[in-house]
Amino acid sequence: MRIGAGEYRGHRLTGPRGVGIRPLRDRVRLALFDTVRELVPGARFLDLFAGTGAVGLEALSRGAAHAVFVDVSARLVRENIGRLGCASQAEVVEGDVFTALRSLVRRGKTFDLVFIGAPYGSGLAPRTVEALAELRPLAPGAVVVAETFHKEKIVDRYGPLVLELRRAYGETVLSLYRFVPDDSSG
Repeated sequence: MRIGAGEYRGHRLTGPRGVGIRPLRDRVRLALFDTVRELVPGARFLDLFAGTGAVGLEALSRGAAHAVFVDVSARLVRENIGRLGCASQAEVVEGDVFTALRSLVRRGKTFDLVFIGAPYGSGLAPRTVEALAELRPLAPGAVVVAETFHKEKIVDRYGPLVLELRRAYGETVLSLYRFVPDDSSG
């Protein structure tokens, strides 16, 4: 597993040993970043179910200003951040994604790009999109990308998160949502 482009291009990342973590394949990660390329420079990036941290680290390599990594076990994320020497641009939150989201909102954190890499078949990807729609740790126009197994159900709209694009890469599907806050309050 390597960083595909940017400042850390070609750097190897420590991958999982055994089962439990399924990193986004390099080819799919590169396709993801080709899709959101213009949004990355200067972005505040949130990597949920971060695993190895490869997606958030790719964002930092491509010019994101800061990345927050959330996972129940953050050992690999911390190790890979150390390998790249980018700790000043990274924050690691170890624990449950939903608890972490509420904490980030309480702290006033907002994000321009969010990636959800929930375990396949867990039902956590749509639940996480719902939580983001409800809690709204999102800047206006933010993009949320949910990775799912092709047989998993994920709908086209979660309140202010509206599907813009859905692409399949073998058994992996990326669904890209745009945060469109309701401006009818005025």
